[in-house]
Amino acid sequence: MSRKKSGIWSFFSSVQLAIVLLSLIAFFALVGTLVPQREAAVEMAARVSPGLFSFLQKIQIFDLYHSVWFFLLMGLLAVNLAVCSLDRFPMAWRRFRMRPSAASQEIWKDISPADRFQAKAGLQEAAAAAERLLKKKYRTSMREDGTESVFLCARKGRFSLFGVYIVHLSILILIAGALIGSIFGVEAFVNITEGETADAVFIRGGERMILPFSVRCDKFTLELYDNGAPKTFQSDLTFLKDGKELHTEKLLVNHPVEFEGFRFYQSSYGAAPGGKATLELSRPGGKSDVVNVAAGYTFDLPGKEGTFEILKVEQNLMNMGPAVKVLVRSRGREETIFVFHHIDQIRQMNPGIIDQVPMFNPGLVRPYTFVLMGLEEKNYTGLQVSKDPGTPVVAFAAVLLVGGLMLILLSYARFVWVRVQLKGEGVDVSVAGRSYKNKAGLEKELQYLLAELKDNLERPA
Repeated sequence: MSRKKSGIWSFFSSVQLAIVLLSLIAFFALVGTLVPQREAAVEMAARVSPGLFSFLQKIQIFDLYHSVWFFLLMGLLAVNLAVCSLDRFPMAWRRFRMRPSAASQEIWKDISPADRFQAKAGLQEAAAAAERLLKKKYRTSMREDGTESVFLCARKGRFSLFGVYIVHLSILILIAGALIGSIFGVEAFVNITEGETADAVFIRGGERMILPFSVRCDKFTLELYDNGAPKTFQSDLTFLKDGKELHTEKLLVNHPVEFEGFRFYQSSYGAAPGGKATLELSRPGGKSDVVNVAAGYTFDLPGKEGTFEILKVEQNLMNMGPAVKVLVRSRGREETIFVFHHIDQIRQMNPGIIDQVPMFNPGLVRPYTFVLMGLEEKNYTGLQVSKDPGTPVVAFAAVLLVGGLMLILLSYARFVWVRVQLKGEGVDVSVAGRSYKNKAGLEKELQYLLAELKDNLERPA
């Protein structure tokens, strides 16, 4: 049983497993970038066979970042990092707490002639100069005095031993933040017509979600190129709570607006259905009345012989242009007619259409002739709405990750020893060091230290 546990522990603590998992995550991320995800995958359905599309959908290729596979890989990576850290941390802790003897003899074995020099100074004078220099460069130092020698030791950068574990912890927190956002986050959309207010959005799947506030589109601005392509579009949004206006901001493409943890993106726009229209009711003798109408409005006929109700306002009815559907109630009868804006052009292109479809006749209800003078153009703004409760967690993980990397890259743990001993008429000054990485950096540091010691001891008092 113990061997099995040891084998499992060794498997999850291996660096090879981490490399494999990171490679797989990178591969899935590449697939998720190249293959359309979620709603965008609908367009792909027309380009592949139904069987292949169904298979890819079942294995969650079109929702990869919320798939079982992706969660499983992230979970395995988290376990791997945790086990690796637990497996190696005790050694780092021992190294952190290590306090070697200043008079350690094994460090001086096979010392290079380049790491020593003869100083024309007394033992105590040379030792004091070396101690001052070590305290200046390393803040603290240990000292052991002998009869004919003085040993000094200093250390620096020991907190860098924890850099890799800080990086591991930051990645674990990053994974946790990503999972929090994926499971508890909100991805929704809403269309708001100019001048109107919305207090709910539709999350993926069509479910309606009530917002803790309302958002109003005060104005939608669209600029076009000469060829008719959209140049830029923006929405002037006002956020309200309990009927009070709390915040107003312009929403541009790629410049989201954030309010109470929800982030709004400008994603689309279009002509709003059911806007207002201007109708003219003309009668024999040149008399006419003009009214502004919208779907659901009801008016008295000018002659008080009945009423007419606006059933629908269409921007482009049956590809024949703007039209209004009108129900006329007069003298106990009901007539439904469609009033087109371009009725003359429709007649020219389709001779006899009025006889074939009487409800297209604007003068069907005598003595009135209905004329659609125009529609009030109104756009809606399409907004993507998201809320990611994992964002603060991810931000904290990012700061932690940068801190850990800086510890790893800009610092390293090392011990530095200085030995001052009597030799002949002078004293022999030697330097040595030990580090767990960056041997070249340590050697350069020792040479600088040796040069400064020479300078201090050879400088006139």
